[in-house]
Amino acid sequence: MRVDAASVRDQVVSAARAHGVDEVEAILSTSHQALTRFANNAIHQNVAESSSHLSVRARIEGRTARASTTRLNSDAIRDVVEQAIAITRLTEPDEESLPMAESADYQALDRWSEPTAQVTPRERAQAVAEAIAAVESAGQTAAGIYSTDSTEYTLLNSRGVQAHCRETMARFSITAMADGGSGWAKASSCDHRDINPLDLAMSAARKTSQSSAPRELPPGRYTVILEPAAVLDLVGQMFGDFSATAIRDGRSFLNDRIGKQIFGPNITIHDDAYHPMQSGAPFDGEGVPRQRLTLVEKGVVRDIAYCRQAAAKAGAAPTGHGFPLPNEYGEAPLNIVISGGDTSVEQMVAATERGILVTRLWYIREVDPYEKIFTGMTRDGTFLVEGGEVTSGVRNFRFNQGLMEMLSNVVNLGPAVRASGEETFDMVVPAMRINDFNFTEVTRF
Repeated sequence: MRVDAASVRDQVVSAARAHGVDEVEAILSTSHQALTRFANNAIHQNVAESSSHLSVRARIEGRTARASTTRLNSDAIRDVVEQAIAITRLTEPDEESLPMAESADYQALDRWSEPTAQVTPRERAQAVAEAIAAVESAGQTAAGIYSTDSTEYTLLNSRGVQAHCRETMARFSITAMADGGSGWAKASSCDHRDINPLDLAMSAARKTSQSSAPRELPPGRYTVILEPAAVLDLVGQMFGDFSATAIRDGRSFLNDRIGKQIFGPNITIHDDAYHPMQSGAPFDGEGVPRQRLTLVEKGVVRDIAYCRQAAAKAGAAPTGHGFPLPNEYGEAPLNIVISGGDTSVEQMVAATERGILVTRLWYIREVDPYEKIFTGMTRDGTFLVEGGEVTSGVRNFRFNQGLMEMLSNVVNLGPAVRASGEETFDMVVPAMRINDFNFTEVTRF
C-alpha cells in the first residue's frame, strides 16, 4: 500500500500551525504482514494483514506528547494532530527537552527484496509442505511458522527531517518432536531466497533423533558449546545497558566499568546498522543517522549509545540510537554484531572431551542486574559430548550464569552469522565454546 508521505507531512504541519504550534513530528509506517502457521504436520492457519499507522508528536515550550491513528484521510490526520497538541499542553515541561532534530544526511540502505514482498500463500505453503514431509518421514511431528513481511517507514518533522527506509523480512521457524526428544531451527533474512526451509527442517529432525531417550546428568560446571541462537538468547540480554541514559540513571551494569576489561580478549562487539547481515533503519527515532559503535574491543568496554537528550546532558555527540519520544529508556544499540572466529561447531565438538552442546535457551530472567547474572533453561536439542563426539541427548538443564564470567571463559568462536531466537531481536553472532558454564539443576520438561 503506497502512501504519499509528503502530503501527510504537509497536512500535519499545516494542522499544527493552525493551532499556533511550530514543532511537530510525524512517523508514518505502512506494512503488509503474512504468516503461514503449521502444527501436527499440517498447515492450520494462513493470515495476511495490511496496515498503516501515523504517529504525531508535538513540542510546546519544553512539553512533548504523542498521539496515533491508523486512518490517513484528511479528517483523521487533523484529528490526531489536535489530540497530540491537546495532550502536550497537559503534560509537565521537561527542563532537558530539546528542540526537534534538524535535517542530517544518512546512508541509505537497500533492504527491500521484491520477490520477498511478492511471496504468495501458495509459495509459503509449498515450502512448509516440503519441511513437514522431511520431518514426517523421520517419524516425527512438526510445528512452526513461515512469515513474509514488507514495511515502509518515514520520519518527518517541521524542522526539515525527511528520513525514509523500506525493508522486507522473511522468517522460518520449525520445531520437530518425537519420543521425548525435540529439535529446533530458525532463520531470518531480508530476502526469503536466503532461507532454505527444507534444510532447517532436516536439521531440526536430526536434533530430534539425536535427543530421543535423553540421559539425565548431574548439574555442575561443564564445558558448553552454545550454537548461535543460544548465544543470541543469553548475550542479547545485556545491550540495553550500553545506554547513556541507563548509566546516568544507575541501572546499567556498565556503571564504573567503561574503559575496563570485563570480558576475555577474544570478545569484540559492534553496533553496526550497515552490516550486510543486519536489518532495520539507518536512523533513530528522531531521525538522527545511526553511527557505528565499538561497544567492546578485545574485552574492554568502549562506546555507549547516546540519544540527543543524553548527549546534550553529557556534552557528547548523539550516536543515532534514540527511541521515538517521549520514552523512559532513552536509547540502546539494536544492530549487534559480535566478531567471530574460524572454528566450526563440529570442530568445537571434536575438541571437547566432555561437555554439553546447546541449541537454544529460553525462559531467561535476570538474577543480579549489576553483576549481569541470568537464569534460564536449555531447550530443543541439548546433547552430551564425550571424546569429541555427540553421544546422546540429555535432559534439559537450568543454568545460573554471569555474562562477565561467561564471556571471559570463551575458548573458541565460530563464524558470525545472522541468528534468530525467541527471547531477543536478531543479531549477528558466532557459536561459542565456553569453559565452566554453570548448570544448577535438571528441569522436568
